[in-house]
Amino acid sequence: MAFENHEVWWVTGAQLLYGGDAVVVVDSHSKEMVDGLNASGNLPVKVVYKGTANSSKEVEAVMKAANNDEKCIGVITWMHTFSPAKMWIKGLQQLKKPLLHFHTQHNAEIPWDTMDMDFMNLNQSAHGDREFGHICTRMRIRRKVVGGHWKDAEAQRKIAIWQRVAAAWADAQDMLILRFGDQMNNVAVTDGDKVEAEQRMGYHVDYTPVSELMEYWKQIKDADVDALVEEYHQLYTCSEEILDPSTEAAKKVWNAAKAELALRAILKDKGAKGFTTNFDDLGTNDINDPMFVGLDQIPGLASQRLMAEGYGFGAEGDWKSAALYRTVWYMNQGMTKGCSFVEDYTLNFDGANSSILQSHMLEICPMIAASKPSLEVHFLGIGIRKQMTARLVFTSKVGSGCTATVVDLGNRFRLIVNDVECIEPKPLPKLPVASALWIPMPNLEIGAGAWILAGGTHHSCFSYDLTAEYWEDYAEMAGIEMVYISKDTTISEFKQQLRNNEVYYMLNKALC
Repeated sequence: MAFENHEVWWVTGAQLLYGGDAVVVVDSHSKEMVDGLNASGNLPVKVVYKGTANSSKEVEAVMKAANNDEKCIGVITWMHTFSPAKMWIKGLQQLKKPLLHFHTQHNAEIPWDTMDMDFMNLNQSAHGDREFGHICTRMRIRRKVVGGHWKDAEAQRKIAIWQRVAAAWADAQDMLILRFGDQMNNVAVTDGDKVEAEQRMGYHVDYTPVSELMEYWKQIKDADVDALVEEYHQLYTCSEEILDPSTEAAKKVWNAAKAELALRAILKDKGAKGFTTNFDDLGTNDINDPMFVGLDQIPGLASQRLMAEGYGFGAEGDWKSAALYRTVWYMNQGMTKGCSFVEDYTLNFDGANSSILQSHMLEICPMIAASKPSLEVHFLGIGIRKQMTARLVFTSKVGSGCTATVVDLGNRFRLIVNDVECIEPKPLPKLPVASALWIPMPNLEIGAGAWILAGGTHHSCFSYDLTAEYWEDYAEMAGIEMVYISKDTTISEFKQQLRNNEVYYMLNKALC
């Protein structure tokens, strides 16, 4: 189970006004509802019932406990009866975990023939939840509100989305990203405020010299490299040249495998969840120097494979993309279609089917491959190592997806989200790289134009399975701006939204 070490706490709001017997019924209903949610098979994270809260002290105690429990990734609240909201103030002031307010009730329909005043007093979610909602709004508490009967599949779907995002949010709070080398010189969009990013989103970014990586590289045993190369042969389509250990191509694959093992070792040793590389910093400059110590090629193959296992990756020192990809992968666990770091590469103007080729030098995750990837070695003429370089080559699946990026605007972070449609590409016999071809919604002109107006990066993190709702929940938890480009987007309305957001986030600093 992907989220077996996580749980979400359920707290039911009530009060003692209606007597102890009423609280017993509230407790019984709550247990039934939580058990039903867990038995539905629709929630990825177990819900744990933490009882009724009938006073300020009880609310405060359970919220403090949630903060201090490592397994707890968030809290679901529901008001069975009318729960006076002032009793929630101190607890909500303490809560540091994501909050979901479930506007539901135990019974689906009104029992028209039997309903009496006792029933009315007991089943007061209709106004109890409004009372709770008011205090959350007055206190500027960020949360998700889900309305619907607890047995309803749509309500459960929305809770499931929030759970996945909350799990990824918890994962991000101790996220370490290693930067091997610095970022690509003079690039603005991959830069940003690392201090604010750690305060706001939990990302911790450490510079790591390639020389430190090479100390791990020196410790890798040849037998382990041989074993990994054999694994490559089993997993991927390989030419005879790759399989013949006497060829240059086979030697490059062997070196790529050693680089992967070194990266794995340092990431594990430091407890890192992601990393970045820089094609201009791979160790000693001169590969022909007898004293050469460094990677003979950019570790593109390693990056591809590590992404598939959940390590965040960003090219050219792009630590924000590395962190965001880890979050995408974490949310994506157990889903079937895959995700990847991508880069907008080149445009294809074709009327209504105008599209953007998504690729990179090498580093596209094989989780999105439409078929078995091919392990190949080709010349790469970029960066300090202009060398024959190992990589996995494939094209992506056809289908709908969503891509996202985070940019630093100086006074805030902005999350930009765009629905895309991956379409069938034509062969690229002269460009042996992994790639995807997509139409940004609603079309190339508007989708790309809105992305540019929003200040979007050329790097982004893509998933077939995630939707804008996931990102809306993420932005809410992080307290950052989100803009969404969809099939309904128009440039004029989008520009006005950006203007409005500028004003809102300037004023919001005074409220929070």
